[in-house]
Amino acid sequence: MKKILKWVGLSVLGLGVLYAAVFFIKSNSKSAITYETHKPFISNIEKKTVATGKVIPEDEVEIKPQISGIIDKIYLEEGAEVKAGDLIAVIKVVPNEQSLYQAKGRVNNAKVALSNSELDYNRNKALFDKGVVSAQDFQNIELAYNQAKLELENAKNDYQIILRGSAGGSSSANTNIRATVTGTILEIPVEEGDQVIQSNNFNDGTTIAAIADLGKMIFEGKVDEGEVGKLELGMPLKISLGAIEDKEFDAELKFIAPKGVEESGAVQFKIEGDVNVEDDFLIRAGYSANASLVLEKKDSILVIPEALLQFDKETDKPYVEVATGEQEFERRDIEIGISDGVNVEIVSGLSEADEVKQWNKTEPIKKGLDEEEEDADEDA
Repeated sequence: MKKILKWVGLSVLGLGVLYAAVFFIKSNSKSAITYETHKPFISNIEKKTVATGKVIPEDEVEIKPQISGIIDKIYLEEGAEVKAGDLIAVIKVVPNEQSLYQAKGRVNNAKVALSNSELDYNRNKALFDKGVVSAQDFQNIELAYNQAKLELENAKNDYQIILRGSAGGSSSANTNIRATVTGTILEIPVEEGDQVIQSNNFNDGTTIAAIADLGKMIFEGKVDEGEVGKLELGMPLKISLGAIEDKEFDAELKFIAPKGVEESGAVQFKIEGDVNVEDDFLIRAGYSANASLVLEKKDSILVIPEALLQFDKETDKPYVEVATGEQEFERRDIEIGISDGVNVEIVSGLSEADEVKQWNKTEPIKKGLDEEEEDADEDA
């Protein structure tokens, strides 16, 4: 029995030694890491920025009433094409009682004044015909009589405007709201029965409709303060709309705000650009949009992939490792220029003949150890 246990122990010990030897051999027989290299090449680089914003009509006109009242009838809907002068809605006038009473009193006063002037005129005309009154005195009396008639007519017109909304005395007591420009009705924010206020010196009045020409659109967006200094009026823009896929519209930068606005700790500057609207596409007001602007562009320059760059921990200056032999590399400091996020310009330090080291990705250590243990178990 003791001999059996002894042989079992020796067998276990031998297997353990064999496993350790296999593991040691495999660990030290791993192939060396091979680094790939890339040569600098000639290419073009564009440094771009993207401004987010929206597309809106260049001119939007709000139609407001010239008299207060109640919306009696709306004839058109949002989205309708209109021409200047087209009827949009009618307003039923609700007169102010105090103003109406004052206007009526003015009419009565004008009637009394006219009656008195008429009596004076008739009396002096008979005397003028007999030669008793001079021509100068009669002309003054005749002038007063004519002015009294005009005053009564004006008072009646004012009374009709307050009562019915027009001097014509329309029996329907309505005032018409018409389009002042040609375009598309973007919005009608009122409904039939709503009370509206006229536009005057103290308030803007109630908007009956908003009209704009959708053939003349502009991009309105914002750019960061770090990039606004590189913009110039007249720069080309590429506008992409979220509602229209795989299509870019040309635009031209026409406005850069002289004052920035702080948003979330960053200063943003408003920009605007004229959008070239194609007839095949309907661009609705308020579409979200992105504008791509080329801040800097260089053609036929020496570049390398930006992923090949390394930066010194102390000086923060860029460098690369250049091949000097078979899998042998040396550090070389370089000077870089503009970058588009993929490639970067090489100003000095490299030539097209150099081979630049590409840093390989490191595999997880745990995975490698697990695989080695599995291989050792199989061999055992």
